[in-house]
Amino acid sequence: MSELNVTITESAQEYLRELLEKQDCEGIAVRMFVSNPGTPNAETCIAYCRPGEEQEDDVVMEMNGFKAYFEARSVPYLDEARVDYSADKMGGQLTIRAPNSRMPKITDDSPIEDRINYVLYNDVNPGLAAHGGQVSLVEVTEDMFAVLRFGGGCQGCGMVDMTLKEGVEKTLKEKIPELAGVRDITDHSDKSQAYY
Repeated sequence: MSELNVTITESAQEYLRELLEKQDCEGIAVRMFVSNPGTPNAETCIAYCRPGEEQEDDVVMEMNGFKAYFEARSVPYLDEARVDYSADKMGGQLTIRAPNSRMPKITDDSPIEDRINYVLYNDVNPGLAAHGGQVSLVEVTEDMFAVLRFGGGCQGCGMVDMTLKEGVEKTLKEKIPELAGVRDITDHSDKSQAYY
């Protein structure tokens, strides 16, 4: 069983405690889990947990005025997760960053594909998501090139060459020095999804 390594900041604890108080349910807690863990569709969720809804193998943490339960199977995927709350004039926002939800922690011994995917999902795609785009790994060639496919708003975008060289390749080579570079196999003449 891996150690639970989740940070819930003071402001997030205060926000969650206030939400729980509004539920008017004695002993209500929160429960954190990852749905579809280890896949690109992984989503980190925090839900209300009424007494009796917790699972036997949940990991429990005492928070400031409430309990937080963590689904046992999600613990490796919640490694280094951080829950924060920042107030703004629209009322504020609870943010959950779980860098390992899509794939558990990688090491230098992990297969190169896993390490490339890890960098793509954690460092590259969050930036592309603003344009409705994402990039995925197709294969790693024998001469150590990562063949990538751009999708969503990146497909058909004229800036993709610059994004590929300046952003994606640079980031990947910094994190994975043995990589020779990246190639793009996306058909950018298909502009049906393009973002301008």
